[in-house]
Amino acid sequence: MSTIRVAWGSAAGPTAMSSFDAALAEAGVHNYNLVTLSSVIPAEARLERVGTAPALGPAGEALYAVVGRETLAPGADGEACAGLGWVRSESGRGLFYEASGADPDAVADAVEEGLSRGMELREWTFRTDPEIVVESTPADPADHATAVVVAAYGQSEPLFD
Repeated sequence: MSTIRVAWGSAAGPTAMSSFDAALAEAGVHNYNLVTLSSVIPAEARLERVGTAPALGPAGEALYAVVGRETLAPGADGEACAGLGWVRSESGRGLFYEASGADPDAVADAVEEGLSRGMELREWTFRTDPEIVVESTPADPADHATAVVVAAYGQSEPLFD
């Protein structure tokens, strides 16, 4: 099985989409078409915190990912905060949970609460305490501000045969 890489970034831009794209660039995943996954980690997967993802294949391909993101409009209060947490079971299977908001502590709490509930829903024996990454950036008076945390699954895949 491949590696799941957890990367993060934040940026500002004149539009919500441009700030999101710039935050993805800081995380190293801006050249892929992200295919959003829900939350389950396969048993065989390795997990690495990388900050910025390495090259994961040719530009334009599909990249499976769990994505936490928050964008604030110009002049908003607080911080754009995205959080992603994970926990693994004895079998290696695990869960991701993402949350977002304008306060880093509240986002971290929401991620931890989500993981706790996810563990309650499964009859797995969890072997580790949750790990959490929260990325944040202050609101910008003139631009949109975006924070992202991405768990990128393996390498990208072609969209066409």
